[in-house]
Amino acid sequence: MTFPNPSPADWRVEAEKALKGKPVEGLVHLDADHLSTRPLYGRANAPDAVCASKASDADGRAWDLRTLVEGDDAESVNAAILADLEGGAASVIVSGAVLADSEPLGRALAGVAMELAPVGLVAGIDGPDAANALAVVAKGAPRARLMFHMDPLTAFATAGGSPRSIEEHIGLAANTTARHAGAYPAATFFLATGRAAHEAGGSAGQELGFAAAGAATYLKAAMEAGLPVNRALDGTVLGVSVDAEYFDSLARVRALRLIWRSISRAFGHETQARIEARSSRRMLAAKDAWPNLLRLTAAGFAGAVGGADAVVLDGFSRAIGRPDAFARRAARNTQLVLMEEAHIGRVADPAAGSWYLDHRTRDLAEAGWAEFQRIERRRGGLVASLRGGGLQSRIVAARAAGKARLADGGGQMVGVTKFVDADARPVAVEAGAALAPADCGGDRCPPLPPLRWAEAFEQDTAA
Repeated sequence: MTFPNPSPADWRVEAEKALKGKPVEGLVHLDADHLSTRPLYGRANAPDAVCASKASDADGRAWDLRTLVEGDDAESVNAAILADLEGGAASVIVSGAVLADSEPLGRALAGVAMELAPVGLVAGIDGPDAANALAVVAKGAPRARLMFHMDPLTAFATAGGSPRSIEEHIGLAANTTARHAGAYPAATFFLATGRAAHEAGGSAGQELGFAAAGAATYLKAAMEAGLPVNRALDGTVLGVSVDAEYFDSLARVRALRLIWRSISRAFGHETQARIEARSSRRMLAAKDAWPNLLRLTAAGFAGAVGGADAVVLDGFSRAIGRPDAFARRAARNTQLVLMEEAHIGRVADPAAGSWYLDHRTRDLAEAGWAEFQRIERRRGGLVASLRGGGLQSRIVAARAAGKARLADGGGQMVGVTKFVDADARPVAVEAGAALAPADCGGDRCPPLPPLRWAEAFEQDTAA
């Protein structure tokens, strides 16, 4: 039995009938990067399949299920870490006051076999101090899988400044890397991410360009500190945000892999990217936090299908405060269901061959590369771009476009702009120490403060 093979012209006739006189061109949408999304894709749109699969699985699993544990009390943090690892997590990221010194960090990591379960850090501008503390706790074990995740550029951009010049902070991170590289051959050192751009409302191209420019900055600093190029490349983790817009999110992951391929070639040593996908915080709602579970599930799906090496999902109550044990368990179990029950990730690159997703991946990679080139044109690269404010002004424009899209009904958020629960159930959170104001006395740039899309609607409802 044969089936008809309609042509694009045949589709156009049927589409025009359905539109009742409206032009088919009205179905084409432009995003914040001025990239078009068409209503129909075919071989003519994406003649070559994009191959953006990761090199291997994560110790026999489809991806590394990574959790985030915050806290100021070492014993509480330790209990949460062990609960996550016993409950199915493969690795953990730690943040909070326990990173201040090796003694509280050691108590927080008691019972954690770092040769089996990688441990990472979120320490902001104090990343080198936290990295030194983690190195002490690991006791020189050569197989310890440490993830220092030093990223002073994100801290600088978000806060709008730093205690010393940002070049000094980058140099300090690079010297810390060189000091520990020999003792910990399995460690990674830098996290190059465009998260600051994303959480401030930036476009996909701006996020990818920021990440690429950050990676180039850290690689140059590491080599200046004496690290061989291959070790600098292997020690750099790329970060990307994933949100409820799962097609674009998974395309961002794939696009970042293509961008890294070009960067590593430019440094003379092509290597596979290591990508950590973290759920977006700008997509979360506070007034009714429960629909965040849907958004986080979509984000986890995108990270897995996009081929991220590790996926980190936040607690659904993050917009209200520090997630409690229930929220952390829900975040962890969301990934377990996607991995073990839905079998997401069993195919190496499930998006490959989709005309739309391949086209979108190439579009986002080109937009990210164009932003990267725009940043690198300035002498001083990302640092100079941040100081000058040009990058921030482009992100502000993208943020305004995103807000206008939601306000005009061009986008919807469940529980915020659509299907709003007038009697939302309350959500419990943990108490957390108030964050001290960032010390910006040594260097300054226009800040990239994070936003939440839902906040404007929640304020309108409260009023």
